Amino acid sequence: MRPRAPLGPTRGTLMHRRLTSVRTPGRVEKPRRRNTPSPQVPDRILNAMTWSRALKEAARSGLTVERAKLTPLLAVRGTAGVAVVIGLCLWRGSPELAVSSAFGAFSSGIVTFQRSMRPRPVLALAVAGALAVSTFFGYLAASHVVAFVLLLTGWTLLAGMAWAIGPVSGLAGTQTVAIMLVTVTLPTSVPGALQHAALIFFGGLVQAALIVAFPVRPWGTQRDALADALAAEADYARRLRHDPVAPFDPAPLMDARLASTVTPRQARRRPVQLHGPRGLAERVRPVLASLADPVVGAPLEGPERDRARDLLGAAATVLDAVAHAVRHARPVRLPPEAMAALEVPATGPMLNGPARRAAYRLISLLADAVELTDEPVQATRPTTEAERGHLLRPSVPRLVPVALRALHREARWSSRIFRHALRVAAVAAAGYLLGTALPFGHGYWAPLTSVMVMRPDFAQTYSRGFARFGGTLVGVSVGGALMALTHPDAYVSAALAVFCVFLMYLLMRTGFSVTSACVAAYVVFLLGIIGEGWQQTVEGRIVLTLIGGLLAMLSYALFPAWETPRLRDRLADWLVTNGRYARAVFDGHARPAERRPRQVREALLDARAARAAWEESAARAEKEPVRHRGLSLRAANAASAALATMGRVTMIGEAHLPGKDAEPSPGAAAFAAALPPALESAARAVRDGAPLDWSGPHAVWERWNAEGGHEGVAVRAAELLLDALDDLAEALSGGPGGAHGAARAAPDGDLS
Repeated sequence: MRPRAPLGPTRGTLMHRRLTSVRTPGRVEKPRRRNTPSPQVPDRILNAMTWSRALKEAARSGLTVERAKLTPLLAVRGTAGVAVVIGLCLWRGSPELAVSSAFGAFSSGIVTFQRSMRPRPVLALAVAGALAVSTFFGYLAASHVVAFVLLLTGWTLLAGMAWAIGPVSGLAGTQTVAIMLVTVTLPTSVPGALQHAALIFFGGLVQAALIVAFPVRPWGTQRDALADALAAEADYARRLRHDPVAPFDPAPLMDARLASTVTPRQARRRPVQLHGPRGLAERVRPVLASLADPVVGAPLEGPERDRARDLLGAAATVLDAVAHAVRHARPVRLPPEAMAALEVPATGPMLNGPARRAAYRLISLLADAVELTDEPVQATRPTTEAERGHLLRPSVPRLVPVALRALHREARWSSRIFRHALRVAAVAAAGYLLGTALPFGHGYWAPLTSVMVMRPDFAQTYSRGFARFGGTLVGVSVGGALMALTHPDAYVSAALAVFCVFLMYLLMRTGFSVTSACVAAYVVFLLGIIGEGWQQTVEGRIVLTLIGGLLAMLSYALFPAWETPRLRDRLADWLVTNGRYARAVFDGHARPAERRPRQVREALLDARAARAAWEESAARAEKEPVRHRGLSLRAANAASAALATMGRVTMIGEAHLPGKDAEPSPGAAAFAAALPPALESAARAVRDGAPLDWSGPHAVWERWNAEGGHEGVAVRAAELLLDALDDLAEALSGGPGGAHGAARAAPDGDLS
């Protein structure tokens, strides 16, 4: 049995040291909080959650009001677009037209607040066009119940499939269904339908014009994404000082890459600060891990470790300063202590071997980051030809083939997106028929509630259902009380509706219950423009909202798309992509002259995507009232940690790739060739719950190590990689808490 490499203190000791250590004083640029999964599997993942507990958690999550950074200027600009449309229609048209056209500007404004890297005017115009088409077809079929129900079902099915393209597309599709349900309550002719559709598009056009005329923090989303990535690197460097094998969540780097993908027009106007630091952040991370690692970097104790800690602390300070400069479009300001720590001591270099090379590389990269970020913000630079191959965002027309491929990929019975589309289409049709049959009027409120709360996963659907009803109850109560006490005319009602829009835009990120309350009050005041009685509005809205929310929740319970049974597939996908990344790195050590940088880079991106898919699935499964019989809590946690370690040690091997003039390594070539068959069989074993066998790579490593390969970084990285694979096999073994030890009695909703 091959002895384990001496990795230093245990994980518990390192965690204790990290939590009890005192950080150096000074300003720290922290990454912003995002609704992304943690880099490690949550402690409660795959726990025995019953339906009652799941409903309690969903209600608590939906009714929670979070603290969030407010954007008043953006809220004022979006509200101005709605106010302009309502005011013009009241002045030159009728109250009915004002009510109908307001939804165009309102919905276009909502989409521009989403986290998207597309230009905001393009988003507003694209959504306005979709809303106009939806309105036109809805008006044509509104006078025939059967025709409208068929149109509503088909349109809602397509809108549900839009989630396959992305969350912003899914939200836009939901808005088109909502506007089809709302605006067609005013019967009209074909010319009238065209007029209403034009007014809806005019609302989006107004929002786009205001964005162009009054820009608020241009490139702000891209700046935040890049600054978050740099701040995450800084936090990583700071944690490595006390935990040499600290984990790192690559999600900020993935977001930064997404933000760096630009259209040709954006590439010509992009500030210099957004051009170079992302690539440097990508290269800094493996250097940091290599310097801190106790096997291939500085020893765990002694003067070299002290020097490594100083360098890591200085790197954290520099990266924080660069992140602050990028986020606020300011020059970089560095304390002299950090600059002094990055200089070679007068007594000479204190590090040796790979650690010294990593230190020199780190100092060079940090200097480049400061130099690139400190250039004038007004200077621009087009995207280079090398970047255009993989960082060029397609225009909206060229996005159509990409969208069609995404829809085709999800058009299968096992897809949660496809099941969501079927579910929401059936619920919309049933809710519309039920709401029309009830004597409350405004029967569209029931299907509208269902469509707005339903999402492709269990937790969001149920939490949004509770939030929608609670927010609606508060919103219609407050709005109805004001209407009853003040009896406002059309213009005062319009002013109150606009104020509710401002509150919704301002508080959008605090929680769905808050936005639901603002929207409910907005609808009460908006219908007050045409003289709708507040008593009927309040009573009908509450009852129909409750019905719509119950329909949405019941539909998921009867036709679910649980994520829990897919966890083993996600784990196997992560293992396969990690293996491809490892093979690409060891191929680079084996044949340096033939190394292709893009091969390693693409394999790394695939591994990150697979890890993100696992974490997303794990986060969803945590909230589902089902249990995976073949994967226990302990096995999932241990397997995730092993695969994360596998990616980390592969990254260390990438940081020490030899130059093209280096000698080939037969041992690395043999090890790289032994990985694919072992990984292929291991992936099948993970999916089937069978034992994992790494005897092939073990035998190759033994021969490589016996031939004297221990002097290189590659063989040490291979040893650490095998350690991680052994940990994965142990985690998924049939021992206590392993994969086969989880088949105990499970609650309702159990899955085999």
